[in-house]
Amino acid sequence: MKTVNTSPKTVLCANPDSPFYYFGWPSITRLLDGVLAMAASGYRLEHVCPFGKAVIAYSRDEGQSWTRPAAVIDTPLDDRDSSIVPFGNRRVIFTSFNNTTAFQRKVNARRHADASPIVWAKARLIDAYIDYVDALGNPDRYVGSTYCLSEDGGYTFGKVRYSPVTAPHGPCRLNDGSLLYIGRRFDGNDEFDDGSKPFIECWYMDADGDDFTYRASIENICGEEGILMSCEPHGIQLPDGKIIVHIRVQGGRERRFFTVYQSVSTDGAKTFSRPAQLLSDLGGSPAHLLRHSSGTLISVYGYREAPYGIRLMLSRDGGETWDTDYVLDAGGQSGDLGYPATVELKDGSLLTIYYENTDGQSRIMQNVWRLPE
Repeated sequence: MKTVNTSPKTVLCANPDSPFYYFGWPSITRLLDGVLAMAASGYRLEHVCPFGKAVIAYSRDEGQSWTRPAAVIDTPLDDRDSSIVPFGNRRVIFTSFNNTTAFQRKVNARRHADASPIVWAKARLIDAYIDYVDALGNPDRYVGSTYCLSEDGGYTFGKVRYSPVTAPHGPCRLNDGSLLYIGRRFDGNDEFDDGSKPFIECWYMDADGDDFTYRASIENICGEEGILMSCEPHGIQLPDGKIIVHIRVQGGRERRFFTVYQSVSTDGAKTFSRPAQLLSDLGGSPAHLLRHSSGTLISVYGYREAPYGIRLMLSRDGGETWDTDYVLDAGGQSGDLGYPATVELKDGSLLTIYYENTDGQSRIMQNVWRLPE
């Protein structure tokens, strides 16, 4: 395995003295004033439960310390997959999404069969909360891909709005300051009818706007093994205007898939190439893209086969070719980890954050590392 020069991983945020200890699916950015900001879903009971809050934390010392996470989006539902992206002059978008109460009940039903008193009690607590949310009336009005906007550089946020797509790391900022939200279409249906509705869509917001308009779509990946699901993309625009998208592809019947595909647009997101596979069938996913000040492209992704951890791939030719399978962390206890995201620090080093479930507690971790020569 190839490795990079990394410092020991440390805990960015956790909640160890509470049953609401679960943090997951983080993103990171540098705000326009230089402060680092982390977004995540936190204060949850479980990987799937209705108690999540979309939270934010800040670091003013390049990741050496962080503020305690505070809620930005806190609907009655689960508020998963948070991201934060600066755009325009002083604007910031913060994203999340919610599942239905029916989905929450379906997952929670499995816990009732567990013999553990703690798990059974937790299942009853979750059911009681969902009963309460349903009793309030029309919980589906909260379902969907949520976002809110900040007009002061990422410190206060406006009302919760809804977008047609969702992605763990949110939209990408284009070179002119506008946004391109490349994500899974959020319509509650993960299957195709006649092939005419592509799964990954691209929606545009200008630097001064507050809503998205449809721009393009990316072909779904299918195979003889069964339908492979394209989801959880992340995109980046290079200085020459080319847009690169890395897509999580998973599924298959006879053969399992959990890997990254790449699609490219060279016409300003009017059209995208057919996605091409970058990693082995179980090479890991989903990915987050960053362009280093040296020009090197970095794509980090979770690796959910033993040895569990975080890996990355590098491109020095604008995404034409990738040097894959660099190991950032191989110390995970299970496959309940990943969703890494990276920001460049002022000294040229990289800070990658991700979630990791260790000893029954899910935390946000961070690694500081440097590009290999």
